[in-house]
Amino acid sequence: MTAPGPNPSATALSTPAGSPFFNYRDGTLFAESVSLAELGRALGTPLYVYSRAALAAAWASYQEAIGTQRVLVCYGMKANSNLAVLKEFARLGSGFDIVSGGELARVLAAGADPAKVVFSGVGKQAWEMRAALEAGVKCFNVESVPELKRLSQVACEMSKTAAVSLRVNPDVDAQTHPYISTGLKENKFGIAIEDAPAAYQLASSLPGISVVGVDCHIGSQITEVAPYLDALDKLLKLIDQLTKLGIKLKHLDLGGGLGIRYDDETPLAPKVLLDKVFTQLKARGYAGLELVLEPGRSLVGNAGVLLTTVQYLKHADARNFAIVDAAMNDLMRPALYEAWHGVLPVTPRNDSSALYDVVGPVCESADWLARARQLALHEGDILAIESAGAYGFVMAGNYNSRPRPAEVMVDGDKYYVVRQREMLADLIRGESFLP
Repeated sequence: MTAPGPNPSATALSTPAGSPFFNYRDGTLFAESVSLAELGRALGTPLYVYSRAALAAAWASYQEAIGTQRVLVCYGMKANSNLAVLKEFARLGSGFDIVSGGELARVLAAGADPAKVVFSGVGKQAWEMRAALEAGVKCFNVESVPELKRLSQVACEMSKTAAVSLRVNPDVDAQTHPYISTGLKENKFGIAIEDAPAAYQLASSLPGISVVGVDCHIGSQITEVAPYLDALDKLLKLIDQLTKLGIKLKHLDLGGGLGIRYDDETPLAPKVLLDKVFTQLKARGYAGLELVLEPGRSLVGNAGVLLTTVQYLKHADARNFAIVDAAMNDLMRPALYEAWHGVLPVTPRNDSSALYDVVGPVCESADWLARARQLALHEGDILAIESAGAYGFVMAGNYNSRPRPAEVMVDGDKYYVVRQREMLADLIRGESFLP
């Protein structure tokens, strides 16, 4: 987020993350034209807040990079699957990358075109395959030979044909966190590239299967172009092999994984990547292939913040703690990945500051949102945890019997509650006593 925003009276405060849709005006942080201080007071915290304009701008960055090229962008909805977010991308013309039957149900509920849906994931169950075949998805990104055989069986039982793209593991190091690296030999994803020709020959022979593409996804939060080009080179060599075997493909899926700015990263712009990809495809004689992309984080990550209120300030010899009402169950990334999120006071103070760890009330030492941040705080202050639009609410849970936050979409000077805050009664709904 970069302050000041377009308002000439915006307070000039330096903020680390990369969205102009969150900025300070007259000493208060705004989402577009909505005061986050007023929003926090009106709806309570913890509270996820998204910017509709930020979603549209991120989408436009891909469309400008694509130009007239034949590309289908399938939003990787595991990053943020709120129906309002899905509806916005569907309205803009997006396809969707799904990894479960539940995500398929969400896409259909949002009114998206199933013919623009690719179904990824290593553990698809038969019921999920049936649902996707019934809906008419674009293709299945198959990740193993056993999955391929099961999909053939399910499709034959339904008298349908499953369009298939094999997800190939190119053994490329994306130079990212090991938990979000997916393109190495030791990762669980995809079929080893040396085994791919045999797998494609098997796929071509199976009933109920139509081979249409090749797919790879090497990881997430990638900020360099080289890993993509390394993977692309290996995929094109594979396509050369398949062509010699008489197997012709219609599309090449390069996955997603473009990073965003959390702290001091320099994100890889879609145009920088795609210009090089288009050049390589043309040079190798594959300019006619449809290119499929599966961006997630880069479309939504910097479009959201998590608001949280300081409950207590605890000063100790070793360190100071700002104990807030959001916790690891609301935003798991710091506990899971030791991820960095910027922390902004919604209404900054001119008081003397101190170094604080921002922690939650959950009974785990891993329950922290930020460490060693220089902040001027009072109890009751509202903080904005930046870059929380991706892998925020979707990873939230009810640990310590804590209701999940509400979600809000800001649109100009208006806001809409797009998910109600869970109530205590929601936590025990569906449970029962023994007789």
